[in-house]
Amino acid sequence: LARSARGRRGGSDMKVYRLEREQWLSAPMERVFAFFADAANLETLTPQWLGFRILSPLPIAMRPEARIEYRIALAGVPLRWRTRIASWEPGVRFVDEQERGPYALWEHTHYFERCGDGVLMRDVVRYALPFGVLGRIAHAAAVHSALAAIFDFRFARIRELFPRSREVEAEATR
Repeated sequence: LARSARGRRGGSDMKVYRLEREQWLSAPMERVFAFFADAANLETLTPQWLGFRILSPLPIAMRPEARIEYRIALAGVPLRWRTRIASWEPGVRFVDEQERGPYALWEHTHYFERCGDGVLMRDVVRYALPFGVLGRIAHAAAVHSALAAIFDFRFARIRELFPRSREVEAEATR
């Protein structure tokens, strides 16, 4: 389900989409959160076809207002992307928001909850594309499926890195 919102770019209405994924990880909270708190692990969790590289010097001290610069390639076109850590609650959640990049809005919330002898991890991404109707067409034609593929890859890699982990929900995208 897409929602209209006032855009940050130009102040016009834009459709806001939401992607949600949940995965149970067979590991203690301290290990799980430490893995996701290390920005260097983003390259491990991102498919090679995105040409993803962290440009900021590593290690990055994760905290509110920390900024991370990346390079990605969309359809072979290199783009720079900068996110800001908007919220940082160790062992509970953190939020990264795009400051510069390909989206009109990108807000990725990572939730962590102790669950049995492991951790329930949930990703909630709110995003919008620029260019009004053209952005909506691009979402329907390619962006929705590309984001699903990126998160499919991410969750498959997490299963490899945390054996015996499992996806709780295959996908919830609106």
